Amino acid sequence: MFGYFGLAYVEAALVGALGGLVGLLVVLRRRTFFATALTHATFPGAIVAVLVGWNVLVGNALFAVVLTLLMLLLARIPNQGAQVASGVVLTGGFALGTVLEGLNPSLPVKAQSFLVGSILSVDASDVAVAAGLLAVVAVVMWALRRRLLFSSFDVQGYRAAGYQPWAVDAVVLVIITVTVVVLMPAVGAILAIAILAAPPLAAQMISADVTRMVWLSPTIGAISGVAGLRVSATWPVSAGAAIVLVASALLLLAVLGRWVVRTERRYWARKHS
Repeated sequence: MFGYFGLAYVEAALVGALGGLVGLLVVLRRRTFFATALTHATFPGAIVAVLVGWNVLVGNALFAVVLTLLMLLLARIPNQGAQVASGVVLTGGFALGTVLEGLNPSLPVKAQSFLVGSILSVDASDVAVAAGLLAVVAVVMWALRRRLLFSSFDVQGYRAAGYQPWAVDAVVLVIITVTVVVLMPAVGAILAIAILAAPPLAAQMISADVTRMVWLSPTIGAISGVAGLRVSATWPVSAGAAIVLVASALLLLAVLGRWVVRTERRYWARKHS
């Protein structure tokens, strides 16, 4: 039904919306550095998958699970924290990917495609996975919306109410991990974090209401995906990079718009005081 470019547009919209939706969890729960580490550190998983003849998603997924467990283990070291663990995994994983690339100069797929994505090479199965995950994440976030909000904004109160923060944290980590795996073929290891961060931050600039942010963030992400792919089709630039640049531009516009609105309000407040 779709040509390869049509599939790419559908995939761009889906991964943009998925990144925007899951990005809310990343931003509101301050998991940005964790997501950054995960996107960069799964780079060697893609290389290993190609070398052994697996689907890249499988290699990314297996490596993502191992690295998530490693980060959780390192975070338990006394006097250290999750940020230190994420930093170690980020640099270690990326270094391993670089070493594997150097040891296999005849790699059939260019390493750059792992870093910045290759959305034009997606097939129907990639689109189906992205659509299925978007639907599952939406349902899970809706079902757990009260606990997610409570634990995101008041951890101590959430614990005092008798809930276990680790249970919600585990669900969030799984969602972020699986999303990173699905985003990587489209936008790559380096650029995936921008799709997780820019749309929710732009949504925050537009509205402080979480309900509105839930709709705004994936919408901004989807627009970024489709518009970025269109830019890539018009000019000779990488699709993944173009998608990220559009997302970043929308964030800057949201910041500028918020500044203009606040400046106008202060002006009229002083004028009528």
